Amino acid sequence: MTWSIVAQDARTGAFGVLCASKALAVGAVVPYGAGRTGAIATQAFANPFFGVDGLRMLQEGCSARDIVSALSASDEGRDHRQLHVIDRAGDVAAYTGPACIAWSGSVCGPQVSVAGNMLAGPQVVEETLKAYMAAPTLDFDERLIVAMEAGERAGGDSRGRQSCAIRIWTEAPFPSFDLRVDDHPEPLNELRRLWRLAHQGYVPFQTALPSRSHPAGFTDRDAVYRKCAEYAEAWNAGHPE
Repeated sequence: MTWSIVAQDARTGAFGVLCASKALAVGAVVPYGAGRTGAIATQAFANPFFGVDGLRMLQEGCSARDIVSALSASDEGRDHRQLHVIDRAGDVAAYTGPACIAWSGSVCGPQVSVAGNMLAGPQVVEETLKAYMAAPTLDFDERLIVAMEAGERAGGDSRGRQSCAIRIWTEAPFPSFDLRVDDHPEPLNELRRLWRLAHQGYVPFQTALPSRSHPAGFTDRDAVYRKCAEYAEAWNAGHPE
């Protein structure tokens, strides 16, 4: 009862998941990932251990193909699951159980996979992938949003719409970009509004947080505020409403 895109940004190496569903709080269940590691989406009758155990396997260096094979083989409820994974090399793999409700399935491209179930038809994943592949110059977050908007226009979840979420991981095990719309009549429209709002302060502020290369982060409050304001001004100039 969800469709999602998992991908790696070729320019930055970041990993991301964007998911949407006619279910409450899809972002609480579907997306898993870590910087320099990979990303996972577990959906249909989702198995959260696919996310937990799959992420551990990604951290151990296992391939997407081996992870999907191992997780689906070990789960007695596999027929009702859907899973897709991108590993640190950018390779993807997907599994759709035969009991997943139609339309269900997946498509993939270089460093990207789109999968869904209970969809209006195969055109949903096809148009999502097509839009993603057609927008290589967009920033990664906007590219994921544009892709899912195309899938929504193609019919999306056959039952309607309620929630969506985007998570992006750059270097750290926690996301550098993390927005959720848990309950909204037009969740992807609301996500786009939040995305624009995030670039007014949230996004540049993330760069001030501690990192492995700069453990103390930036603690000069005035300098951080100036940096955020300068970023927002430049970003707004390049993204007129």
